[in-house]
Amino acid sequence: MMARRDDPSRNDVELRERILDALRELLRERTFDTLSVAEIIAAAGVSRASFYFYFAGKQAALAELVRRAVGAGHEAAQPWVQGTSGPHEALRAGVDAGADLWLANAAVLRAIVESWASDPQLRELWLTQMATFTDAAVTRIEAERRAEPAVKARLDGVDVYALAASLTWAGERLYYLAACGVPPFDDRNRLVDTLTHLWVSALYD
Repeated sequence: MMARRDDPSRNDVELRERILDALRELLRERTFDTLSVAEIIAAAGVSRASFYFYFAGKQAALAELVRRAVGAGHEAAQPWVQGTSGPHEALRAGVDAGADLWLANAAVLRAIVESWASDPQLRELWLTQMATFTDAAVTRIEAERRAEPAVKARLDGVDVYALAASLTWAGERLYYLAACGVPPFDDRNRLVDTLTHLWVSALYD
């Protein structure tokens, strides 16, 4: 067991980050449901009291890592959401950045995808986080529908929220399969091509 290094004089941020780093590393080798708080504490080298000072449980620690990844995901999607470049190019850039994000955070994002259905806390977290992507997509689609007659005509009679949610969840599933190394989505180019095609075909072509 690692010796504890949670001297009260240490920087609070440092202790919290050590706990999060330990959980992130453990998830590279273990599934979330098999991990205990005791194992996270041992890997981080902190006391039980220190762990529970920052987190109510392992779900809360995972939630923090997930929120950080989702925040990065929203940043990646900004060129399309804000309409700062052409829609086709912006969508592809966002999908490409999303692939980088999922691969960089594969262990954490696999953990939430594999755990949310059976854990009420994580279910609420993940559904809420996914809804933020859907809401952002709806806002952008509605703006384009008002500004572009071709988009308005294409989406006439379409439930925009359901469409945006479908595209968002399709992305979640394909990114997850890629993070798990499942063909054909383990091929990054095919993943990006396929997801971009889904979005562009649904909205523009």
